[in-house]
Amino acid sequence: MSHAPLWAPTQDQIDQANITKFGTWLGAQHGIYLDNYEAIYNWSIAHPDLFWSAIWEYYDVIGSRSAQIVSEITQMPGARWFPQARLNFAENMLRYAKTSPLLTAITVFNELGKQCSYTYKELQDAVAALASTFKDNGIQKGDRIAAITTNSEHAIIGMLACASLGAVWSSCSPDFGESGILDRFSQIEPKLLITCTGYIYAGKVLSLADKISTVVDSLPSLQAVISFNPIDRDTSHILTLTTAKHLDWINAIKSNDKIELHFEEVDFNDPLYILYSSGTTGKPKCIVHGVGGTLLQHIKELSLHSDVVEGTKLFYFTTCGWMMWNWYISGLALGASLVVYDGSPFHPEKDSLFSLAKAEDIEVFGASAKYFAAAEKFGLKPNKDHPFTSLKAILSTGSPLVPESFDYLYAHVAPHARVSSISGGTDIVSCFALGVPTLPVYRGELQAPGLGMDIAFVDESGVELESGKGELICRTSFPSMPIYFWADESGQRYKRAYFDSFENTWAHGDFGEQSLHVLSDGSVQKGIMIHGRSDAVLNPNGVRIGTAEIYRQVEQIDEVFESLAIGQKWDGDERIILFVVLMPEVRFSEDLSLRIKQQIRNNTSPRHVPSKIIAVSDIPRTRSGKIVELAVRSVVHGGEVKNNEAIANPAALDLFKDIPELQE
Repeated sequence: MSHAPLWAPTQDQIDQANITKFGTWLGAQHGIYLDNYEAIYNWSIAHPDLFWSAIWEYYDVIGSRSAQIVSEITQMPGARWFPQARLNFAENMLRYAKTSPLLTAITVFNELGKQCSYTYKELQDAVAALASTFKDNGIQKGDRIAAITTNSEHAIIGMLACASLGAVWSSCSPDFGESGILDRFSQIEPKLLITCTGYIYAGKVLSLADKISTVVDSLPSLQAVISFNPIDRDTSHILTLTTAKHLDWINAIKSNDKIELHFEEVDFNDPLYILYSSGTTGKPKCIVHGVGGTLLQHIKELSLHSDVVEGTKLFYFTTCGWMMWNWYISGLALGASLVVYDGSPFHPEKDSLFSLAKAEDIEVFGASAKYFAAAEKFGLKPNKDHPFTSLKAILSTGSPLVPESFDYLYAHVAPHARVSSISGGTDIVSCFALGVPTLPVYRGELQAPGLGMDIAFVDESGVELESGKGELICRTSFPSMPIYFWADESGQRYKRAYFDSFENTWAHGDFGEQSLHVLSDGSVQKGIMIHGRSDAVLNPNGVRIGTAEIYRQVEQIDEVFESLAIGQKWDGDERIILFVVLMPEVRFSEDLSLRIKQQIRNNTSPRHVPSKIIAVSDIPRTRSGKIVELAVRSVVHGGEVKNNEAIANPAALDLFKDIPELQE
């Protein structure tokens, strides 16, 4: 491709970037010349063992590194990284409590405004106190601690205290229903639960007291429950619990100068986090991520790909039920100052998050692609009166960031910032493709594959595609692969999830393609475009079409707020059905339908044009905001969604049942 970039780094930005400094150090260590991203990337996938060892060494990871970097590296699954290494995740997260104790670690906001802040020393003291309470209640290495929590200091302190003991953390957001919580936590049998007793969203205060009582009564493994009130931090609602000891958060973290924080060393591949698949087709899979792999991967992505350094104001709009929470709080390992927010992104004002970014001088601002699309639909132009002078990078994930959203961000949010669409997932608690501070930004593209991630796109036979759309694969093992699925002793569920499609190759389930740009220094930039999930790919007349290709066109129509496309079995083939949610006070009409079809036809192909366009009032989505094409497709074909609790708005599924137009 030869189109001009939307943004390009200055020479000074290139010289000062973390990845430039890392490349210089790496080249000196190995006697090679690594002067651009292509060279560093190619070396990282040619020598993955040396690369990941270099990450440990360069960032001075606290722990004992094994002489053996990896065993069975050619086996997927089966490779084992740093098999004799030992470390503690929390110790690496809190290292700046020694070197920069007065540096702000976290500043917490919700819809009511600023709630609190902690320096690194204060954060460590709170973690020490809570870890002591955990130990008093019998928590040991390997025990599971579950949390139903707002995105607040409680979640961060709880996770770090858990990790300091070598215990395993698993969290969900408070908007989950009882069944959704139990579908997750009943599988892992937690010994202790941390929970909020209520939360605020879009100006409404919601109580959880009854829900929590039911959940606790249904988890016989629980020995203790610690509750907090995120709305009034000086009090906690009293829970009526009969099956577990109840503790108040305020007392649980009461400071004691005599408490010393001890970090339990664990194996590199011991469990740290249990995350969950969306669970829309059955009980969620419990995906277990290891201590060392998570740490190395997050350090790499936040430092080399996001340019986070000590003191960087880092923000990501997320809940504790989305892996982006686990990802961005790892900025603590680099001395970042996290800006934490809980609540609706559009309350009390539509531009609340942008206002927060300005007020707090946020330097790296992250949110979902859907958030940025909604901001554009709402007509927000935050750069108009008060430019974001501090903003250096905007990160987006959750779904493909469409080209028009790139245009919006550069026109109305931050013309000077690097827009980095990133892509990975819960499966790897990290990314396959990310931003690169030393590379240009091209419209509609993720900047490059991540270092150490040997990815490609292949056809259905597994043959690599030099151009065109295909399945995203990874050909070499990497440390943040799941260490296993919970209660999957044979490993067969894990193998089926990622390795059944292509032998000894990770198949991620994304459908996309690669572009090539020759840069001024002669190096080649490999851009990435994700077109949607491969299991949601449309297949009319045997032509594979990514749903994102259609969404991009439809959502340019002013009257359309968002859309969802599925393939409906019809007359021995498949036809495309498009559902649209319209802007307030807009009525669906034949004229609007024709304009939508013309927009799709003019900018894609006749094969992309839907056979039917149907207006609906809502679209079902997961609790991390992803629309659920597969669930809608199942309902349209008369099937049932086995696990409605995985969906944030399950009532929306009823809108797709027995639609008369789909019988014609």
